[in-house]
Amino acid sequence: MLDHVIKGATVVDGTGAPGYTADVGVRDGRIAAIGTVTEASRTSEDASGLVLAPGFVDPHTHYDAQLFWDPYATPSLNHGVTTVAGGNCGFTLAPLNPARPEDADYTRRMMSKVEGMSLVALEEGAPWNWHSFGDYLDALEGRIAVNAGFMVGHCALRRYVMGADAVGGQPTGEQLEQMLALFHEAMDAGAWGLSTTQSSTHSDGDGKPVASRHAKPAELLALSRAVGEHEGTQIEAIVAGCLDQFSDDEIDLFVEMSAAAGRPLNWNVLTVDAAVPERVPRQLVASERARKAGGRVVALTMPILTPMNMSLGTFCALNLIPGWGPILALPVPERIARLRDPSVRAEMLARANSKEAGVFRRLANFGRYVIGDTYSPANDGLTGQVVKDIAARRRQEPFECLVEICAHDDLRTVLWPMPTDNDSDSWTLRAETWQHPDVMLGGSDAGAHLDRMCGAPYTTRFLGDCLRGRRLTTLEAAVKMLTDDPARLFGLRERGRIAEGFHADLVLFDPERIDAGKATLVHDLPGDSPRLDSKAIGITAVWVNGVESIRGDVVTGAVPGKVLRSGRDTQTVSTR
Repeated sequence: MLDHVIKGATVVDGTGAPGYTADVGVRDGRIAAIGTVTEASRTSEDASGLVLAPGFVDPHTHYDAQLFWDPYATPSLNHGVTTVAGGNCGFTLAPLNPARPEDADYTRRMMSKVEGMSLVALEEGAPWNWHSFGDYLDALEGRIAVNAGFMVGHCALRRYVMGADAVGGQPTGEQLEQMLALFHEAMDAGAWGLSTTQSSTHSDGDGKPVASRHAKPAELLALSRAVGEHEGTQIEAIVAGCLDQFSDDEIDLFVEMSAAAGRPLNWNVLTVDAAVPERVPRQLVASERARKAGGRVVALTMPILTPMNMSLGTFCALNLIPGWGPILALPVPERIARLRDPSVRAEMLARANSKEAGVFRRLANFGRYVIGDTYSPANDGLTGQVVKDIAARRRQEPFECLVEICAHDDLRTVLWPMPTDNDSDSWTLRAETWQHPDVMLGGSDAGAHLDRMCGAPYTTRFLGDCLRGRRLTTLEAAVKMLTDDPARLFGLRERGRIAEGFHADLVLFDPERIDAGKATLVHDLPGDSPRLDSKAIGITAVWVNGVESIRGDVVTGAVPGKVLRSGRDTQTVSTR
């Protein structure tokens, strides 16, 4: 007997093939029958007019901590994501050296600073009762509603072996051997591979460059070779040029790391903007050269414009503009005084519009910011207004106007920059870029920057756009990009497609309604900490390993997800 039958759905199976009408039967967590299903079942439902797709795979998340207090990985699961890749950007919660219990506090403060996670939530919401990477994976086993795989972070490896010297220091030969042994231990326990960062934007809770930024190429290549000694593994890496355009040295590093491992390397995130037409070709040089060298370098790119807010009061992307960090780190009264100084503002604008600002130049058009939440009577009625309109009424320059508004709120004002790349040429370029064999959709950062951005709903928003909006690609192609493509890159065994014998990770949705709601701020993290949330629209149900986990945008309470371990749940995707 079947457990459940979904009858008469339009099956879009993840391969890119045309959709077709069929029944799909599920038994013991697997897809047991496709076609006209007559076998008896415990339950069934009529899915006429609805689309059944494989569960979506998000290749870049930071749910490493959130899964302890939110096993449903919301809002990703609501938006049809059944498998997440965590442990990215060099940052993981394990391993932790048992001889230095203070390392847990260092890790929490680092994650709070670099990934925008609530420190209170990190302190109160996770047990922190592990030491090895295997301990960490075991702590999640059997209590999550999504499938989750994790890279092991380079920063944690360095910290475990080198202690405080991991920041600023170089490992001795013996320490490098210890690091490699620790890495192999993590891989044997099921880590998906190595994640590392050399990005200039990544600083720890003390404001210092994170540990992996101090690693030399020899260390990175030694770890990369170790990746290649394990089945079903990957590399994920970030460098400064990911934000704009790679240097020659960064391209060389990516190519050498992937070739040394004989495994794919993915990086985040390829920003597509018709105003900077040279960016995409330059970034894909790494992929072209990697292919020739026996490696593969894959760029992640988002198919939507992710809502992201800013503030002059708390750490956000504005702090990463060259020269802005020291000013925005001052005590609030001193910060306001500096921001009100015309000469200071002029210098800040010059730096924000300079070539060195890279992709952050997009933040410098302050007239295009929309005022969000305000907190003082002086700002009553400004929410929802555009700064350039307010500035025109007040006969002020836009940045001056924005500063005065924020100053009245003691810099607590929420700011929403309107995207500068929402033009038809940029969307055409995106559609072309998606066709490249070394470009993959993803980069949501779900689980990170919780009160600043909400990338998790990219799946439903993209599908809605494909069906009823710009229609830049077909439904079948869009589903393949969200399912089979990432599943194949990660070598997921029997996931990513609707096929007999595959795991029953499934999403049932209404093609006339599928979409994502507006991002809104909610306070539902441990310690009443805030995050942005977005409701899923048009999702009828989501199954993980054959168990209904979402019905009508509401979690069912089931936790059928699996911790996906390399080798057992992934197979090798060789580049040779």
